[in-house]
Amino acid sequence: MTTKELLKSFTEYLQIERNYSVYTIVYYTQDIEEFARFMDSEGVNQLTQVTYTEVRIYLTKLFKQKLARKSVARKISSLRSFYKFLMREHIVNDNPFALVSLPKREQRVPQFLYHDELAKLFEVSDVSTPLGQRNQAILELLYATGIRVSECCKLELPDLDFSLGTILVHGKGSKQRYVPFGSFASDALETYIENGRKELLLKGKNNSEALFLNYRGTQLTPRGVRVILNDLIEQASLTIHISPHVLRHTFATHMLNEGADLRTVQELLGHSQLSSTQIYTHVTKDRLKTIYMNHHPRA
Repeated sequence: MTTKELLKSFTEYLQIERNYSVYTIVYYTQDIEEFARFMDSEGVNQLTQVTYTEVRIYLTKLFKQKLARKSVARKISSLRSFYKFLMREHIVNDNPFALVSLPKREQRVPQFLYHDELAKLFEVSDVSTPLGQRNQAILELLYATGIRVSECCKLELPDLDFSLGTILVHGKGSKQRYVPFGSFASDALETYIENGRKELLLKGKNNSEALFLNYRGTQLTPRGVRVILNDLIEQASLTIHISPHVLRHTFATHMLNEGADLRTVQELLGHSQLSSTQIYTHVTKDRLKTIYMNHHPRA
């Protein structure tokens, strides 16, 4: 089988049997195609002929490129999964990546916003306009729920339950979860849906069920949300760079700082592994000082 045929079988396996997201499959495909091109340059024309020796040469190449450990770990994981699939299909006898250890990932403290920074953001939008109402609703919802920007853009009107104060989130790998939202997000959403969204919908050709619409009346994209946030940051005159993911980090950090348990935050964020949530167990200096002052006998 050619590399193209092997890759086609593998991506069908990821999509149908493993139910992986489109983004994950794209990254896997890119990693495998890159590896195939390198092997071809080394005189190995068939991926089924790769041995541990060729793998070591490839790892040396990645090391020389000075890639982030996270990137190297993802490439190794992609290729290890690929050869594991080939073994399952009896196409190869050994997995040349089986003995390769994943590099330890850097433990970076996620960037998050303080309460005063959030307050400035929430004051920027002109809620007398359709786009201002939409932007305010996006801000409130992202902070209230900690959902991913991709999940936010997928939301449709039937996914909201105002009586229970919950949204049905369509997460990675077609996984679904219910996430609650509070009164501030509820008010902002109701204002947007009853007013701004109706006006935006008139500009579109289709009667879209998408919750968040762009100025043309069609479904808002993750890129569109990033543009909106960058504009709000500039208007708030904040000297920080944030992405939609920073609001997710902020949600998790504030929840834990206020006493929420790690398992609850894990479920709300939609993390399959607790280790993904543990990066949020850092606390702010203010929180540390408060704990110290409240609990140290001679504080």
